[in-house]
Formats: sequence, structure tokens, C-alpha cells
Amino acid sequence: MSAYPSRIVCLTEETTETLYRIGAGDAVVGVSGYTMRPIEARRKPRVSAFINARFDKIAALQPDLVLAFSDLQADLSAELIRRGFPVVTFNQRSTAEILQMIRMIGGLVGRTGAAEALVMELEDGLDRIRQSAARFPRRPRVYFEEWDDPLISGIRWVDELVEVAGGDPVFPRLRTAALAKDRIVRPDAVRDARPDVIVASWCGKKVRKARIGTRPGWSEVPAVQAGHIYEIKSTYILQPGPAALTEGVRQLHTLFARVVGVDLESALSPDEAVDATPWRSEP
Repeated sequence: MSAYPSRIVCLTEETTETLYRIGAGDAVVGVSGYTMRPIEARRKPRVSAFINARFDKIAALQPDLVLAFSDLQADLSAELIRRGFPVVTFNQRSTAEILQMIRMIGGLVGRTGAAEALVMELEDGLDRIRQSAARFPRRPRVYFEEWDDPLISGIRWVDELVEVAGGDPVFPRLRTAALAKDRIVRPDAVRDARPDVIVASWCGKKVRKARIGTRPGWSEVPAVQAGHIYEIKSTYILQPGPAALTEGVRQLHTLFARVVGVDLESALSPDEAVDATPWRSEP
């Protein structure tokens, strides 16, 4: 028997990416159907969505550890525990908790040094973006939209990354609400907040900028008037792991820099080109 788990099923993407980043990718035997990072992880058997799983498929993989996330996967975790599998369920909601999660995973698989090195790398990257954002002539007011019906504002780590990237969230009081239902906002509240930038990431579906820009009463919102309505893919910003602390925050920083007219050093550019073309309403 191995001293550490060697057959790991990850029910969400961020634990998979973390394991690969600390050199334990070979231990991953099953992944979420939403897994995009890293590319090689996409070849692993897909055993779950977010709130459901193929228990027979997981059992066939004979995992010695299952990693899950949040209260939304509590029922999956409970069922896997009843079936005799060891399950660790994380519940990180802030950037500090994401870094703690990485350290914990390192301890679980016997790679504490690699995990600490990854944490230091991520912290250094965030510091470089903070320093770059300090050069902005102003900090744009940002409304981050996690869902469109009803309108849901960004969760805590997203709000924190908006600040790191150089923006000021318009609903900071809602960030500590762990549940999406507690971050629902009224359309008129967004209108009255007058954001300079709207960034949307609708998990599981394509953002339609026109649907945002033509909402009743939003024609006077500065972001709508200037066309500053943008999308960041959920895999980069809504999974609480390395992707959000690297690609996600860099895409935010790139967008905000365009809005305030600042050129960024190439080292801070995201890996994937972000569509920073301002939205324009139909004439």
C-alpha cells in the first residue's frame, strides 16, 4: 500500500489542476466532465458533472481518495463515503483559502514542498499585477455578473481578484455570501451603482453582450454607454484554484488596462487573447 493516495478522483477542475501543477498528475484517475486544464487531464475518464456523478464509474476506478468541493457536492460526498471511499471536500471562497487548499492537497499527496512553491509562485504573480494596477490613473467601477437570470454578483474570490486587477467592485458587501442565492441583485441596483465595466461569466453558457446592453433602464449605465461589456470564460475565473489566480486575474487586468488606457508589459498578458472589443448596440 502506498504511503500517500495514488488513485485520485477529482470532482471539480481546480483540484485536478493543482495536482498536475505540483507534479502529482499521474495519480489522477478520474475527473469532472468540465475539466479543461491542463490539456492532458482531458484524457482521463470523466466521472461527474457538478451536482451529479457516475458512482459505478468511480467505483470501477478504485480510488483511494476522492476530492470534492463545497456544499453543492455534499450529497455526492456523502454517498461516496457510504460506499466506503475516503473523501475530502474543500470549501474555499477566498484567495487566501484557495492558497490554503493548495497547501492541503500537497500534504495529502506527500508533496508539501511543491505545493508551497506553487503558492509562492501564485502570490508573486498576484503581487506583480497589484503593482501594475497601481499605475492606473483611476480604478474603474466593476460589476461582475456570475449569472443572468436572476442577476448574481461575483463570489468572494472573484471580487478580490477584481481588486487585485485594478478595479473596484460595486457590490463589495455581498462578497462574503457563500451561496449564490444570497448574491442576487436587482437590475435597478446595478443601474444605480453605475459601473464603468461589466464583466460576465455565466457558468455553462455563452455570454450574450447584447442581452446585457439592452436591459431596460441600463442605457445610462457608463459601462453600457462606453461599450465596456466583456466576457471571461468560467473555467478561468469561476473555479477556485490556480486558473483564477493566473489566467483569470490576468484577463481582468488586461480588460481594465484597456478601459483606463494603460499599456501592460507582455509578461502580464494572459495566455488566451481576451476579447476587449467594446460592445456596440445596433443602430
